[in-house]
Amino acid sequence: MSGISLRLALLGLGLVLAQPATAKERKPKLKPVPVVDQSAAAANAASAAAMRHLDAIARLDDAAGGPQLNAVIVFNPTAPAEAARLSATGRLKGRTVLVKDNVETKEWATTAGSLALKDNKTGRDAPLVARIRADGGVVLGKTNLSEWANIRSPASSSGWSGVGGQTKNPHATDRNPCGSSSGSGAAIAAGMAWAAVGTETDGSITCPASANGIVGFKPTVGLVSRTFVVPISHSQDTAGPMAASVFGAALLLSAMAGSDPADPATLEADKYKTDYTAGLGLSSLKGVRIGVLSKQSGKHPGVNRVFDRALMDLSAAGAVLVPIAYDFPPELGRDEGVVLYFELREDLDAYLAALPGTPPVRSLADVIMFNKDHANEELRWFGQETFIKAESPVDRAIYQKARANSLRLAGSEGIDKLLADNKVVVLIAPTEGPAWPIDLVNGDHYIGIGAGSLAAVAGYPHLTVPMGDVEGLPVGLSLIGPKWGDKLVLDLGAAYERARTVQLKAPSFKRWGE
Repeated sequence: MSGISLRLALLGLGLVLAQPATAKERKPKLKPVPVVDQSAAAANAASAAAMRHLDAIARLDDAAGGPQLNAVIVFNPTAPAEAARLSATGRLKGRTVLVKDNVETKEWATTAGSLALKDNKTGRDAPLVARIRADGGVVLGKTNLSEWANIRSPASSSGWSGVGGQTKNPHATDRNPCGSSSGSGAAIAAGMAWAAVGTETDGSITCPASANGIVGFKPTVGLVSRTFVVPISHSQDTAGPMAASVFGAALLLSAMAGSDPADPATLEADKYKTDYTAGLGLSSLKGVRIGVLSKQSGKHPGVNRVFDRALMDLSAAGAVLVPIAYDFPPELGRDEGVVLYFELREDLDAYLAALPGTPPVRSLADVIMFNKDHANEELRWFGQETFIKAESPVDRAIYQKARANSLRLAGSEGIDKLLADNKVVVLIAPTEGPAWPIDLVNGDHYIGIGAGSLAAVAGYPHLTVPMGDVEGLPVGLSLIGPKWGDKLVLDLGAAYERARTVQLKAPSFKRWGE
């Protein structure tokens, strides 16, 4: 090929040959390549993320012209600097985490939403919080909650507390955020932190996650320490992660999980804990047998349409769906109630009695009296019927029988039997219905959807993943697995998250319908 032809050919490839150069000119003229300081870049990114989260709190939680979600009670203004410092530390690398205000942190008071504990600054971290810090997490602040984790009265409005007021749902600010971890759910939906810690006795992580359109995971009871967490029930209480994705929840759980000598329930946690993110992006639904709790999907047509779409996505991804007709035994709820009443008094009395300092309450009886003495602030919207009933003596033998029976019905004869008899690895159902209007006068309006109580009473893992919306109001898909099956449930949740075909709606920060 001639020199001219070669030059034309190279022009066709977008290249141009220069005139022949001398030997000296042929030496490449290399320009110095800027050295990128990876540690500086990571520190800047972590700091910038923390600044965005603080800005979201300022705009969406506090600003007079904003939606005033009331999701965050207190926050750390030095978080950006802390995030930069921790950007190369542990798993979390400076990521921000909000903590529900019934979990102790050394910086702030832990109130459980009650004015009785508004000055309860213990100066100590709950072990789960200490683990988050040690793994590189930045504790960004405390979130509002349903007062006393929604155990004070059956007539409560979820998300209301004497300390924080009424939390609002970012997807519709006149709608309820659901459950006692309402502030954590609303805050993550609104972009106020990377992730949050919630707690659950029965539905208090999964319901607010579903209603606010985020991921929430209630782990196996005993995987995460409950020490220095304001208690309801040692049989059912657990903390768990709430995040924008299954990966985020799995990553935070990896930091939170582990045995705690002060919490006997966690004796086996170190044996079962793992890196819950390992292989998460490769998990598959192909050939996986999944039990569909058809009766627990309820009768709401909008929820059923969304659930049907989720079932189609699961099937298209290769899952084998097995319909299961299951009815909740009526004695399950009855006996769960006996357990919660008994353990509430014993566990809360022990926690309050051991608090450092001079709190105004040292027992459940003290709390009842405090509320009566501050009725205008504490009892305006609903009472304390559950507290009063729990304060009444219950025979220990009756309690022990109720606990054994409820655990059997939910565990060995509930989830375990359903999984074994139907040869499935997890159970699924809608988590809850769409958010109802905030109603401080009449309280919450649950519509009886979901199977979360099975996992709550048994102490088994329960994950909720967004699956769509009903008229702009999110609903989640529940995945319930066997005891210590936390990794399995998260893997399948991540696989569904990738298979999901519905477009999730962003929060409107407006009233519903506007």
